[in-house]
Amino acid sequence: MPRISAPSVAEHHAAQKRALLDAAQSLLRESKQAPSMAEVAALAGLARSSVYQYFSSRQDLLRAVVADVFPRWTRRITEAMSAAPTAADAVLAYAHSNLDLVTDGEHAVASALAGLAPGEELNAEAAQMHRQIGEPLREALERLGVPEPAAVANLVNAVVHSASRSLEAGENHAAVLGHVNTLLGPFVREHGGRG
Repeated sequence: MPRISAPSVAEHHAAQKRALLDAAQSLLRESKQAPSMAEVAALAGLARSSVYQYFSSRQDLLRAVVADVFPRWTRRITEAMSAAPTAADAVLAYAHSNLDLVTDGEHAVASALAGLAPGEELNAEAAQMHRQIGEPLREALERLGVPEPAAVANLVNAVVHSASRSLEAGENHAAVLGHVNTLLGPFVREHGGRG
């Protein structure tokens, strides 16, 4: 039996799987291309054959990466919005937290996955998770009584998307946040926030 590096076999397997997911995400951030199973194994310090104990294919691995990153992003965005003093300020917190994910390099994983067109099933899962990430924004806009909150949320997301591209192009984080504040600040203040 191979040596395990955790108190139990289950914990060892969980640690190995975590190492593989982290390796895949790191490679996606760097290359913006789907890594091979061999590349993931090498970065995780495992034999190539070990990857197949956890993921049946590269597609299965990418699906697991999507399932791993989106809940973490949703939690970061939701926590930032919950900490905002008003629903209006939560709209700005939504934008800022999304841009923080870009600056932290987390968004590069999503961009890479989106560019890979890894298959209809995975695309559907990613689209569903994107909707979940946007749900707190729509809820904040509904609490503010904004007419057509879904349409307004799409416009806020357009600002966030454009700002994300600026960050990815190398523009300064503080400067981009300043631009976002210039655009969204009047809306936030008009609806009782500090903006």
